[in-house]
Amino acid sequence: MRSTFHGIEVSKRGLFAQQSALNTTGHNISNANTEGYSRQRVNMQATTGLPYVGMQASIEPGLLGTGVQATSIQRLREEFLDIQYRNEYKRQGYWDGRLETLEKLEGIMNEPSDTGLQKVMDQMWQAWQDLAKDPTDTSARAVVRERSKAVADTFNTLTNHIKEVQTDLNNVVNVKSMEINSLGQQIANLNNQIANVVPHGYQPNDLYDQRDVLLDKLSKLVEVRATQSTAGMVNVTIEGRDFVTGITSQPVATVQNPITGMSDMTLGGAGFVPTTGYMAGTLQSRDQIVPGMLKRLDVLAVNLTKEINDLHRAGRSLSDINNGTVQDLPFFVDANSLATNPASKNYPTSASSLVVNPEIMKSLDAIAAAQAEAGGTPVGNNKSALAIASIKFKVLPAGSKPNDLAESSTLDNYYRYTISQLGVDAQEAERNQLNSEMLVGTVDNQRQSVSGVSIDDEMAEMVKYQHAYSASARVMTSMDEILDKVINGMGRVGL
Repeated sequence: MRSTFHGIEVSKRGLFAQQSALNTTGHNISNANTEGYSRQRVNMQATTGLPYVGMQASIEPGLLGTGVQATSIQRLREEFLDIQYRNEYKRQGYWDGRLETLEKLEGIMNEPSDTGLQKVMDQMWQAWQDLAKDPTDTSARAVVRERSKAVADTFNTLTNHIKEVQTDLNNVVNVKSMEINSLGQQIANLNNQIANVVPHGYQPNDLYDQRDVLLDKLSKLVEVRATQSTAGMVNVTIEGRDFVTGITSQPVATVQNPITGMSDMTLGGAGFVPTTGYMAGTLQSRDQIVPGMLKRLDVLAVNLTKEINDLHRAGRSLSDINNGTVQDLPFFVDANSLATNPASKNYPTSASSLVVNPEIMKSLDAIAAAQAEAGGTPVGNNKSALAIASIKFKVLPAGSKPNDLAESSTLDNYYRYTISQLGVDAQEAERNQLNSEMLVGTVDNQRQSVSGVSIDDEMAEMVKYQHAYSASARVMTSMDEILDKVINGMGRVGL
């Protein structure tokens, strides 16, 4: 049977329900620009009705309504879209990692340009050609020496810059490993907070949002799978290995490899090698792309200097011709060998150890522009200079030794192929990165259409709930006036 104050109770429930909706709408508007926030909605339901009033059990059809109640505050989010987003995000991260490195290498090589290695080598070949026109010209000899020194310096500079890129990538691996570790700890902490309130019937929507933001960030770095556990918690695996289980996370760290000197990743103390995401792109850049470029520069430098040195040692310098001696000087020598033996004639073993022979730096007469002749070498002999200048067009055979060319080619073509391959790889990485970025944006837009906060929609909701609240308040006022009449105005005739 209904109470005398039934109407007040009904309007009170209406006020409470509309107030909850207004508060939630205000929460949505306040977090319109909060990263990862999901729109929330109050679900309302009519409360259980009462039988109509009567002296006996009511046989009237239907029940008397008793108002409304807010049953839950729902977080609007599609798990399927989250999975899609994270799958695409890891691909974008992978191509981001590769593209960053390839763009740096392109900037370092700086080809084609007037300052790149190709231009410097061309100037050196031209200097030898000019020297052949007049082997006795001191200025031509000086140009040969300076152009050759420029080639050596360019090889050294390129190698040093590329090694710095590799060092930077190693630092990135260390920093990102700490970031992954931190994300795991934060997810475990949020799991703990969620597990403390969910068993008591609470719906910690904002904590769920914070956890999803962390999972999104983690998905760019490595492959992530999150599965529901008990009490609202999630278990997380990365690359198929347990990372967060309930309220505990496995530590991610780096250890220095004693052989390479680079940092190796570990998960839970065991070796860990990501195959997707930004970490995979970075590790492949550090361990494959950069060493590959260094190796190609070494092969080019070693073969270039060997070809020049062999001809130069067989040639005759002005000092040889004038003094009747044979210097047997390599034009380029290995800087590391010079450090221990100033008279070393060892050939350079890498692009970073390439220097012009100190004897040539001391005297221009030490440059061997002539070739020995049976009847005596004349001063104007230019055969050695011509032979060295023609190395530019010489096809070197392929070989199987570490510093041999993989395919027969001229040195110029070998270098052009190196630069072309770098450009192709960079274009591929850029294309895939743009495609991945577009897909991530598409999925994110779909996700925002479900979870994002629209100020216009929230304003409309606010007006709707505000009117309902005002109407409930008016109902309560009316019931109050009715009861006042019943209590204070009835049965007072003649008073």
